Amino acid sequence: MESKPWHAHYDYNVPTAIRYPRIPAQSMFQLPAGSFPDRPCVNFYGTELSFWQIREQMLRLTNALGRLGVTKGDRVGIHLPNCPQFVISYLATLSLGAIVTNLNPLYTAGELKHIMEITGMETLITFDMVLGHIRPLAREVGLKRIVVTRVTDYITGFPVSTAKDLDLNKDEGWHHFSELIESTTETRLPRIPFSPADAAMIQFTGGTTGVPKGALLTHANIVAATFQASLWGSPTISVIPVEQRKVLSVLPYFHVYGNIVAMNWSFFNCATQILVPRFDIEELMGIIARFDSITFFPAVPTLITAVINHPRAFELNLAKRLGLLNSGAAPMATELIEKVQDMGIFFSEGYGLSESTSLGIANPILGMKKNGSIGIPFPDNDVRLVDIENGTTEVKPGEPGEIIMRGPLIMQGYWNNPAETAGQLTDGWLHTGDIAVADEDGYIFIVDRKKDMIIAGGFNIYPREIDEVLFQHPKVAEAVSVGVPDEYRGETVKAFIVLKPGETATEQEIVEFCKTRLTAYKVPKHVEFRDSLPKSAVGKILRKILREEEAQKKK
Repeated sequence: MESKPWHAHYDYNVPTAIRYPRIPAQSMFQLPAGSFPDRPCVNFYGTELSFWQIREQMLRLTNALGRLGVTKGDRVGIHLPNCPQFVISYLATLSLGAIVTNLNPLYTAGELKHIMEITGMETLITFDMVLGHIRPLAREVGLKRIVVTRVTDYITGFPVSTAKDLDLNKDEGWHHFSELIESTTETRLPRIPFSPADAAMIQFTGGTTGVPKGALLTHANIVAATFQASLWGSPTISVIPVEQRKVLSVLPYFHVYGNIVAMNWSFFNCATQILVPRFDIEELMGIIARFDSITFFPAVPTLITAVINHPRAFELNLAKRLGLLNSGAAPMATELIEKVQDMGIFFSEGYGLSESTSLGIANPILGMKKNGSIGIPFPDNDVRLVDIENGTTEVKPGEPGEIIMRGPLIMQGYWNNPAETAGQLTDGWLHTGDIAVADEDGYIFIVDRKKDMIIAGGFNIYPREIDEVLFQHPKVAEAVSVGVPDEYRGETVKAFIVLKPGETATEQEIVEFCKTRLTAYKVPKHVEFRDSLPKSAVGKILRKILREEEAQKKK
């Protein structure tokens, strides 16, 4: 790749280009399994399984699924929270040449049905707590193989469930996870030909239309993303002995961010994954307290806010426990960034999408950071900012343009959806729908999503600018602004706010605060206080839901 202006700002040991091995994604697991077989691969509520134990479990499940008829190219739904069973299922599915189809355990029956039908899924790995809507759904869509586990089956001290406990009817293709593994003695790797271009994972994303679209990611995409994420973080990680490396895995593995930057990152760096199947702030702080040091904590702004502002944060001395904190999925408020930096925690904010295997742009770990910037492009990732209207003309530094990206991270397209693929991919360039400006050093500053931009009385208003001001208010814990219908202006600004515990505020108080920091046409005209804001599985605040609610009120 040709030299780019941003290469000058890479950390001292981060390459500008990477030679990626032409291996299937699951082969990255062989690095820790072969080098540190007895090291803990996962820690699940205190129960540890070594890399070699996970390898044996994975090989048994691989052969068991193969015996049941799973073959190369089949779509296998993994419908699990973070637990050892997810790691085992992921590796087993890829080892058969099948395609991992990530499914959020909180999906409704309707959402699951849509995904199962458009992917032609015949195999599902799920858990006991969702069987209420999986049973009728399995009959409706014609699933051939359903493997069920109980999440606590891999926690020492809990009784291991059986097919009888879970009331599974094996005659209809239902199988118990642990019993399926125990019934298989074969631990030979299947002899399946692989190409880096083979499909490895389908990651569903709501996209701009709200209709789930499956980003098709290849083995080459996953390998490239894992190498890029690992080498980017190496300035601080490489100095930590392997036997001490731990990753706090709160981000769900069914989401591409957690999948790459927590699970696959852990494989490549021979690190122990501290698996957290749900986000409960009290439980999470208790888990953090049990470890003297956590090497890497990939997170999102809402999660970081909850941890940093928790009453135990000072007591736990987080700067000594957390080695590297990474934020993604949504922009961080400047105030939060400064608070993390003041605590002395190594920090980086990054940017990526499901369509770019979760990566794309990030701040150097040790190098120059600029407040409010998502950083500079990763190695081998080419980024341009283009005219918002025509999508081709490159804009000048300081001018807003849509981020488009090209490189080894970019998906092959949307599964079985050529129309949407054509709308997002042009000559290998991914059109992200995100608006940003770049400075003379190549640092990129997100302005907003194209679809989130508010047009009020002819003025273009970027909600993120308003959100930044709202976060500066001392009583505000969370905030988001959206455009709502307005008869006179077309749209106007409404702010949704969650106050810090014990605080009270009025709409007028918030409006007056904004008037001192924003141009008049950007000041929220309406303020609504809420106990919580709608969020995605990784904690990203969903403006779309709030806009839809407001639109319904006007009908």
